[in-house]
Amino acid sequence: MMLEETRRSVSTMSLLIVAVVLSVVFGVSVVLSRPNVVYSISIPGATSTPALSYGALPQLSDPVYYASVRQAFLASGASFIDADLTNMHLVVYTNGTPSLEIPIMAKGKTGSWWETPAGVYQVQTREATHFSTIGEVSMPWSMEFQGNFFIHGWPVYADGTPVSSTYSGGCIRLSTDDAKKVYDLARVGMPVIVHYATPEKDSFAYQIKPPSVSASAYLVADMRNGTVLVSRNATRQVPIGSITKLVTALVAAEYINLDAYATVPESAIVETPVPRLSVGQRVRAYDLLFPLLQESSNEAATTLSSMRGTDAFVRYMNGKAQAIGLAYTSFADSSGSDQDVSTPEDVFALLRYILSNRSFVLDITRGTVSRSAYGTVSFSDLQDKNRIDGVSARFVGGAMGTTTSTQGDFAGVFTASIDGQSRDVAVVVLDSSSAADDVRALLDFVATQYAPASQ
Repeated sequence: MMLEETRRSVSTMSLLIVAVVLSVVFGVSVVLSRPNVVYSISIPGATSTPALSYGALPQLSDPVYYASVRQAFLASGASFIDADLTNMHLVVYTNGTPSLEIPIMAKGKTGSWWETPAGVYQVQTREATHFSTIGEVSMPWSMEFQGNFFIHGWPVYADGTPVSSTYSGGCIRLSTDDAKKVYDLARVGMPVIVHYATPEKDSFAYQIKPPSVSASAYLVADMRNGTVLVSRNATRQVPIGSITKLVTALVAAEYINLDAYATVPESAIVETPVPRLSVGQRVRAYDLLFPLLQESSNEAATTLSSMRGTDAFVRYMNGKAQAIGLAYTSFADSSGSDQDVSTPEDVFALLRYILSNRSFVLDITRGTVSRSAYGTVSFSDLQDKNRIDGVSARFVGGAMGTTTSTQGDFAGVFTASIDGQSRDVAVVVLDSSSAADDVRALLDFVATQYAPASQ
């Protein structure tokens, strides 16, 4: 979500979205010929952006990010791939016109470790046949778009046996004939929009009154319909500390074979809340996710990033932020430093993405992973650094973090009772003198000050 600094008419929306999508996401320079006027993008679909004060922000209630990107590409006559994972339908556009429409045969199971990740990506590679070391299958007409995820034809084992129709490793599977058609039209660098259909608009609304907390920047918003309940400096870019590790986990799950073992490098033995690793130790990547997310382990973050090369891993993190629309978020390392920055609005969008696409990350943060294809975790007696006394029973998941310049940051999801109705709300607290106290105060505020608006 990108908020405007100067209001402008809706007639400029398509051109501006094209400029931002092509220049920020795909590195194409677009020059706007309106001198002496500084524009930036509002939330897609809005004619103007009201002051972000207490109360509903209707633009955040409409999850139209992917639709707006598609419309921008169409308006600019771009060639791209659009994969609708709800309707299981894939369209290849050539110069802004549909040139191929085909069914999607399989995708990753929703809520699983192999759920197909939504986002705006690019075709990274094209291979007539790609051998998956994870599934040990050959995938015809493969096009990589994100880490371990491909668009491809029907996979087969070494003896030529096709995989079962009920099995998926998370890729977008097409019939082999259709995959060949897409492969012939696709080019490396072509944009790929992977998305779910826009859900029905949620009519739940709120009445409001304001609170008082110490954080210089915060936001509380409804996870389902995006209503902002209360905020301060929600567009201010500040360090986010160990909240960074939520993105570290996303990238690790998408770029690393979690069954693979890492050798702990000397660089990983750094200051961390709970020291657990030693130089030369062999640790499975999946196991490292648990100290990373429960104990905010800098050792685990550094070890995971070393598996793909630290610089490359950080590039993947920044690429993931761009792919899911976090315009004011950037990372310098995988652990969370003063150079890893974001805004409350971007962090809210991140939490919403994780809950919808990678919910296992939140499960790990609250220590409630009951079933996993990866078996038992090798670490025992992990300390849960994310739970907050007094509200832990309502904790859905999230991350507590600190930086050298602040005493606390927090990003998490809680259930809240609004006049008898249970709602999931995100609480983002940045640059706080006491993040735990601020979270409790904001949740108390929501519980006592809000009621559903009369219909």
